[in-house]
Amino acid sequence: MRVDYVDVDVEIDGTRILRDVTLSVHSGQFVGVVGPNGSGKSTLLRCLYRALTPASGHVAVDGVDIATISMRENARQVAALTQDSTLQFDFTASEVVATGRLAHGGVLGGDRRRDRDICTAALKTADAEHLSERSFLSLSGGERQRVLVARALAQEPRVLVLDEPTNHLDVRHQYSILAAAKRLGITVIAALHDLNLAAQFCDQILVLSAGQLACSGTPHDVIATDVLRQHFSVGGHIVTHPRLGVPQIIFDEEEN
Repeated sequence: MRVDYVDVDVEIDGTRILRDVTLSVHSGQFVGVVGPNGSGKSTLLRCLYRALTPASGHVAVDGVDIATISMRENARQVAALTQDSTLQFDFTASEVVATGRLAHGGVLGGDRRRDRDICTAALKTADAEHLSERSFLSLSGGERQRVLVARALAQEPRVLVLDEPTNHLDVRHQYSILAAAKRLGITVIAALHDLNLAAQFCDQILVLSAGQLACSGTPHDVIATDVLRQHFSVGGHIVTHPRLGVPQIIFDEEEN
């Protein structure tokens, strides 16, 4: 599914967080959103899964303004793993993942056998199948993150939104989660802090700075020393990944 932001402004408590953001994500692309802290990455994503409403402009999925459809209909096509996913109920991991089927009538209705199969497959994809009967509250931060990824996958979205999906994950699971998302073949938009991971997994990278789209393009376009200096205030050397052929950064001195 194609995603379009058209002249999107977001204002929270009198502070403009996003300014005149216009961008397009083509169907099936894996797009990374990067930028320094406070640049508006999470705000950009929240507009897509309707946790925030733009002050002006709109967001469209497959040409349809998402403000014109129901929250449930939007949830059938857009799933999100958010930074602030909290759950204080003593659910098992499998029960948490099952809530991803609610938009499709699961748990309370629908084809329960199919829902169970989808949830089991999602847990396996997220390498969390062995956690299925554990209390969610007993899990480590990384284990919880993998269960929440499984919940998003169980939603069977056509657009997957990942806000800092590698938080709390060890190196192996950082790679496995992003690789699993890429293999889905659906549109993925992920806010990432690790620029090297972004270069390895993303078809396109968007750089936000002070709430505006500063630049965008392929990893070869965006992963550059001038972008590091201007938007991240850090130096670095750009090398080529020996197998993937994508740019990678060896970080250097802080730029003053």
